[in-house]
Amino acid sequence: MASNRFRLGIIFNFNPKWTGGLIYILNVVKILNFLEDKDKPTVVVLFNPVLQKYADEIEYPYLEMVPHHFPSVYKGYLLSILKNRNLFVDDLVVSHKLDAVFPMHDYPVKSESKARLVSWYADLQHQYYPQFFSKFKIFERNARIKMILRNSKDLVVSSQAVKDDFLKFYKVPKSLKIQIYHFVSIIDNLPDLSADEIKAKYHLPDEYFMISNQFHKHKNHKVAFEAVAELKNKGVEVNIAVTGRFPDEPESEYLKELHDIVNANDLRTSISFLGLIPRGDQLLLMKYAKAIIQPSLFEGWSTVIEDAKSLQVPVIAANLNVNIEQLESTGTYFESHNAAQLAGILEQFPNRDYSKMLYEPYDLRMKKAAYEFLSVFK
Repeated sequence: MASNRFRLGIIFNFNPKWTGGLIYILNVVKILNFLEDKDKPTVVVLFNPVLQKYADEIEYPYLEMVPHHFPSVYKGYLLSILKNRNLFVDDLVVSHKLDAVFPMHDYPVKSESKARLVSWYADLQHQYYPQFFSKFKIFERNARIKMILRNSKDLVVSSQAVKDDFLKFYKVPKSLKIQIYHFVSIIDNLPDLSADEIKAKYHLPDEYFMISNQFHKHKNHKVAFEAVAELKNKGVEVNIAVTGRFPDEPESEYLKELHDIVNANDLRTSISFLGLIPRGDQLLLMKYAKAIIQPSLFEGWSTVIEDAKSLQVPVIAANLNVNIEQLESTGTYFESHNAAQLAGILEQFPNRDYSKMLYEPYDLRMKKAAYEFLSVFK
């Protein structure tokens, strides 16, 4: 009976601009649809009302949607420390009779809750590229991580590479269990458009590569743009469709740098800036791309690569350890700053063979991931 099911609380309280975090949580809940019915938990999604439109996307048979106004980070930490009670979660566990909660970011104090409170952290990018963060942001990230390590019993990370980084940069107590969950991408609700129709909608040629990253400097679009410029100078035309939310600041130095490359090398017909488009359209464009390019200098576990794997699309990726962990022998790799090497790969990249299965079948990957995630709480 549903009333006897394990009750899993999912905290959905992210900055709406962090697309990766939003997709992660949506996929975490949706993946549970692939469990056998007897194993499906009751899922209680505790969501910030500003995320209502994303919460509405979740479909699951044993679902309780609960809007909740979480305390601000600074006020919540201060009051939790003063009261020696985790105000982000303790009352929610009691009022919703939760057996476990995920993902816990805020751990100002140890919780006396009997529920299993499982923390999550995406990556330790600030340790490798501190120049991409303000000093205050680095302080904030380190403080939050140290509180998780001090007060939590369980921490989930998305890759062996991230686990290794925690062990490298922090003193991890023996009482903390670090578990790896390789999240996957759910593909659903694709638009009912043909390949020709979706390409025409975004004015794309028949053959194109695709980059789907936010416009942060560490995402390293620059190397791909420089590769396209090198090829154009040789008389070789390749096209890249670029999706992602444009920076809020109107004078973004990074975006200006990219446009300077485009303008200096006359790449306006070679590189299409599509901006933030509906996810269904994005996935359909990915499905028909010649390959996905993931040039990022740092990732915890790439949502874009998981999208490509679910869609059976080839990936050309920077040779980061985490990318190699994620793609293994199926990926085509280049050195992160080597535009000439990437240009050679793009020039020689074979045409798509849509009959070829590059990765495990979709349903099998999803079911394995669902049970891997469930095992975190058992």
